[in-house]
Amino acid sequence: MAEELELRVFSPKTLYELSVSAIANRIIIFGTSLYDLPNDVFFDLHYQLYKERSLCLLGVTLSDVKTFSKMLSVTNRRMQLLQCFQILIDHGIRIAEKLQFSFFSCNFISGNPSAQEVIYLGLKIGEFLSEAAQYLESEKVLLACKGLCVENNVTPDDWCRTLECCRRLLHVQAAYCAFEGAAETYKLALEMVEKLKKAGYEYNHAALYVEFSRLYHVKNVYDEAYRWSIEALKQLKPTLPKRVTIDVLRQAAKACVLKREFHKAGLLIRQALYLAKEVYDMNHPVYSNVLIDYGFYLTNFDSIINSVTIYKIALDIRKAIFGKMNLHVALAHEELAYALYVAEYTSGKFEEASLHVGTAIDIKEKLLHRDHLLLASARRVKALILEEIALDGEPTPLITDRLYQAECLHLSALRLVKKAFGEKNIETAKHYGNLGRLYQSMRKFQTAEEMQKRAIRIKEELLGPDDYEIGLSIGHLASLYNYHMSRYREAEKLYYRSIAINLKLLGKSYSGLEYDYRGLLHVYTKLHEIDKIEEYTTTLNNWKILRDRRVNSQDPPIDFERRPQPIGDVINTFFSM
Repeated sequence: MAEELELRVFSPKTLYELSVSAIANRIIIFGTSLYDLPNDVFFDLHYQLYKERSLCLLGVTLSDVKTFSKMLSVTNRRMQLLQCFQILIDHGIRIAEKLQFSFFSCNFISGNPSAQEVIYLGLKIGEFLSEAAQYLESEKVLLACKGLCVENNVTPDDWCRTLECCRRLLHVQAAYCAFEGAAETYKLALEMVEKLKKAGYEYNHAALYVEFSRLYHVKNVYDEAYRWSIEALKQLKPTLPKRVTIDVLRQAAKACVLKREFHKAGLLIRQALYLAKEVYDMNHPVYSNVLIDYGFYLTNFDSIINSVTIYKIALDIRKAIFGKMNLHVALAHEELAYALYVAEYTSGKFEEASLHVGTAIDIKEKLLHRDHLLLASARRVKALILEEIALDGEPTPLITDRLYQAECLHLSALRLVKKAFGEKNIETAKHYGNLGRLYQSMRKFQTAEEMQKRAIRIKEELLGPDDYEIGLSIGHLASLYNYHMSRYREAEKLYYRSIAINLKLLGKSYSGLEYDYRGLLHVYTKLHEIDKIEEYTTTLNNWKILRDRRVNSQDPPIDFERRPQPIGDVINTFFSM
């Protein structure tokens, strides 16, 4: 029966496939004559080496900048080229570094190509290396292009070329947290924008403004991230490439989440999702990028079960493209781990979350130096999980050890963040708040209070008195006063303030309100205020009804029947909200 089934599903190779396989096995013999082949056929020959796992030969051919450039020209096969690239990396072939060296050799030694040709080639290679998460090599290639642009920067066309180089370089520098270089690139980009403006030269800046917004987002400067994302939205036109439109919608949605404008964020990220699904295959890197940002929106919008679903889909896509040892994959593991941590916060079942954050850290530590800023967020998530696992058990030496591990991870993350951003930064404040919670668990109450007050002080200075982040820290300080320091009236005032912020920003069914209401019940029980106990018992019961109703009414996160609206309609709707 098994043999019959095997015969039934067997599909013989076409003559074309047999020819490609035969030539691929003798690719070195044919040498440079292969360059005369049509691009699609040329790509198929090299992709055959990937399918047959002739990795040494594939590594040799893809290390040649001329071969790689011809492969890049087949734009509809980007995903397959990424797979070829990643499998070489997985097998210890330093293909990104080899390609970078080949680019420099080709540019400055062989054939004396023009500056424009070199820049064009470098931009293509740099962008691909960025897509493959090979940021260090990508930055080196793009910095060389930037240098050539500056040397040949006379006409408006030259300025446009310089601006495009800045755009791609900013993307890499923000993603890799290379902030000093990003500041220089940002300054040059603004100079080019001003030159074009004074010359009356029309140039659409939507894609550039997205990168400005991303840079400020990574640096936790929420107002500037939001401002530049709005400027990018204003530049959107139906004639722009769909990928630019998707990037603008994604980044503007994330900026809206930071400002807690959830209805606007939901509109934009869903349109980005529908557009990505329509334009790209659902196994495409662009689609997975949109899913990651959609998961970010859902997590912050208190739709945590849906966010877990979305992150799992995104992780599967990225693993299919990039394998296991890639920064894009590490990020997906990390985001999923945090979503699972939030989803299982009340159940205490953190095994899956712990597995994913452990994988994220393993990947990052293999690919980055030990003090890279990109490690801070993963260490923070692992510390949060370790703390909750420790709190679920009886006091033992193992529990104490887990809390100590969590403290080391939090302190390491705080050190990296302070080195990158300084004291007055939202991310620094978040880490102080996390340490405050941990020290509360470790029964170091005075230190816990100091950490929480420091977090609140920084957040209020940067975000004002009514931001979600303020409510979060106030709630944590209230918990400390309530459960461990017997400062009930101070806790009461803080709970009321936290509730007011949460109701304003997230509504009556917000999950975090449960902790505020239970905290007040504990306060009034300790103070023997019977009327208040009855009031907040009723309030908590009403919240449970609203919460269950919200959870049960949530639609599936992806509507596969929906299609994107015309971009003009989306923009008009956004600015009318």
